[in-house]
Amino acid sequence: MGRNFILNVADNQFSAIGLDLDKEKVSSLIEESEERKVAATSSKEDFVQSLAKPRKIMLLVPAGEPVDAVINDLKPLLDEGDIIIDGGNSFFTDTDRRFEELRVDGIHFFGSGVSGGAKGARRGPSIMPGGDPAAYEHIRPIFEAASAKVNGEPCVAHLGNGSAGNYVKMVHNGIEYAMMQMISEAYHVMKYGMGKSNRELHGLFDTWNKAELESFLVEITAAIFKQKDDLGEGELVDHILDKAKQKGTGKWTSQNAMDLGVPIPAIDVSVSMRQISSFKEQRLQAEGIYQVDRASVELSDDEVKASLELSFMLAYAQGFVQLRSASKEYNYGLNMEVISKIWRGGCIIRSVMLEDFRKAFDQEPEIENILQSDVLKERVKKLIPKLRKVVSSALSAGYPVPALSASLNYLLAYTSGRLPLNLIQAQRDHFGSHTYERLDREGIFHTEWED
Repeated sequence: MGRNFILNVADNQFSAIGLDLDKEKVSSLIEESEERKVAATSSKEDFVQSLAKPRKIMLLVPAGEPVDAVINDLKPLLDEGDIIIDGGNSFFTDTDRRFEELRVDGIHFFGSGVSGGAKGARRGPSIMPGGDPAAYEHIRPIFEAASAKVNGEPCVAHLGNGSAGNYVKMVHNGIEYAMMQMISEAYHVMKYGMGKSNRELHGLFDTWNKAELESFLVEITAAIFKQKDDLGEGELVDHILDKAKQKGTGKWTSQNAMDLGVPIPAIDVSVSMRQISSFKEQRLQAEGIYQVDRASVELSDDEVKASLELSFMLAYAQGFVQLRSASKEYNYGLNMEVISKIWRGGCIIRSVMLEDFRKAFDQEPEIENILQSDVLKERVKKLIPKLRKVVSSALSAGYPVPALSASLNYLLAYTSGRLPLNLIQAQRDHFGSHTYERLDREGIFHTEWED
């Protein structure tokens, strides 16, 4: 990813130098750079001395201790005003700590989320930097040139103070977890409940990607279904073990949402499903014990498509609510319209519907939940019956659809003027004297409940 980003920067007429302790990687970058203004070295001293001041250094290393190790190696060689950019998936509190530690020495630090994978780094990613806005001006021309473009607009912007960039990237990854889980549930229902072949699934997802579901994840899903297995017969997807791994960003999103008191059930359950998938042997044993009937599902292709469309919207909606809450809590100064804008291209969760989100936030910058927007509400209303049908049909037939179901439950709860939590408050007051409030008068109340 680092090599690809360097080549991307050089393609945009900026000179660049790469640092890696592995001499083979240094040689590989030099060979691949051809006529570009690119150099590479395994000497940190040569690397630092080659950079124009203020030095602009971007780290693309694994999150955690490796980031601190590289910073500690380079810091003695740097001068006041130099800039270090962490382009990995660092936890936002680590970014805040590094920001303060480096500020003592007059070194600017940016936590900058980069989404798009290795190919995105080469062709144009979505970039999410946070830090000192004045220092950002030194790197803005490079980032804007190297980023993806939508309608000629770069998919990068200075997002806010401190760890704002890493925080936005963390929530981006949480939404990514949810969307991937939703797609996998739709696939499960269509393949085993509706009897779709991989060829049919490829055709459906390819068609959907040309309409309302146009997005990176739907695009690559269509491609996956036609990939042949070079080690056996049939398509590769049927031979891949159903155990999904994770690097922690989805879990961080859920954990921090709990800290903020923000409900993001679609993201939460998507993290849980990856955890459940890891118990493969137990799942096989339980399947033999319970032998749950899996019936056919009577659904149309359009209904499944609509369920994904609405669930995607709800995943974005939950993520933006968390971003708004975090912006207030951590003083980030996030702009939801700008985030929608830079997510439209380059990143893993890019989709055509984010333009509607951008328009909604542009019209109502302070809207608490995008579901309240005039831009989206009629579209949401039309899709609700189809999501309800898909969820009920899938569950009745014995297929787990936790992310689709969590999305529907989130919407049903959010649109309920009265929820049964009055009973919970009564229970809490009964066993713990936790008090309650009333509908008909102001004040805090406690009752001596009869047995």
